[in-house]
Amino acid sequence: MAANAKTRKYLESESYQEIQQDLLDQLERNGTVGKYYTDLVRDYMDMWTTKCLLVDDIQQKGVTVLYNNGGGQRGRKKNDSIELRIKVNAQMLKLLTELGIKPSNMDGDVGEL
Repeated sequence: MAANAKTRKYLESESYQEIQQDLLDQLERNGTVGKYYTDLVRDYMDMWTTKCLLVDDIQQKGVTVLYNNGGGQRGRKKNDSIELRIKVNAQMLKLLTELGIKPSNMDGDVGEL
């Protein structure tokens, strides 16, 4: 399945490439090599892309969103993207810990971890 335009924006970004390469370089420096670890870096980058999309959603919609349950009830509720972002960040940190690598102090989103 092809990525939509919002997802492609991050997959094709310079930040994506730099972060991915930095993580792969750290694995190599640590002697942690193999397809399994490369695949985990891809998983990390998938989570990074998801996190970026969640941030976009929060910035676009705000911390609360309108709802209409179809039964005549309407109102505002918290934006689920906030909680999801926290969970995605936690998983990203766990994955880095398991790999024994840390994000570099680069410009961009990597500092938000």
